[in-house]
Amino acid sequence: MRATAEKTRPSLFWFLAVLVVPFIGVVARIRIRNADKLPRSGAFVLAPNHYSEFDPLIVAAAVWRLGRAPRFMAKESLFRVPVLGWALRGTGMIPVARASSAAAAKQTLAESKTLAEHGRGVIVYPEGTLTRDPDLWPMRGKSGAVRLALAGEIPLIPMAHWGTQKIMGRYQKGLSLWPPRKTVEILIGDPVDLSDLHGRSGERAALVEANDRLMAAITALLEELRGEKAPPERWNPADHGQKETGRLDS
Repeated sequence: MRATAEKTRPSLFWFLAVLVVPFIGVVARIRIRNADKLPRSGAFVLAPNHYSEFDPLIVAAAVWRLGRAPRFMAKESLFRVPVLGWALRGTGMIPVARASSAAAAKQTLAESKTLAEHGRGVIVYPEGTLTRDPDLWPMRGKSGAVRLALAGEIPLIPMAHWGTQKIMGRYQKGLSLWPPRKTVEILIGDPVDLSDLHGRSGERAALVEANDRLMAAITALLEELRGEKAPPERWNPADHGQKETGRLDS
């Protein structure tokens, strides 16, 4: 695929790619379907499923292969860490405020405008953490991804992948490197239609509706990859006495 201006422009991503891409190539064979669904230019919010600590490296490698810089949402506190904070800011990562407040909403709007103005994309895990579903289906989502998309009227793109668990299972401490080259299938979907919700990023009802559409789209993509149907209701940790960590918001 022809390289994009974002990928060919000198940046810290070049240094990171030199370290990460060869390593990923050793442990995983990434197969991407519907690659054309990821915009070649302009802003986007990419929302993948999340079931392994190794997922971000797989998703980052895939996005880089498709010509875009893999920026993620990161905890606001990380931006205050010496050196790490500089690297996060230098690569255009997005700080996320954990609290649901007027300040957090204002920050979301500002970050959304920055994405739109600079034509950048960001990867946001809508579940906020590894899924708690016992069979690794997407669980109930948080509103971080849809808030960004609605605030700036940015395309919200669902993604599903399957196979990362063969490299590193959920909560597994190390990598499974034998036999080498596990296959990871990635499927990118059409942007979620939020046109009827534009201008309502501050309304809870709009966020709930947008998030339901997003999680349904991700689940449908994963069903296609796995060749089976997901449970009729998404896993809700609160219904099972599980504490939700890594939350983006309420």
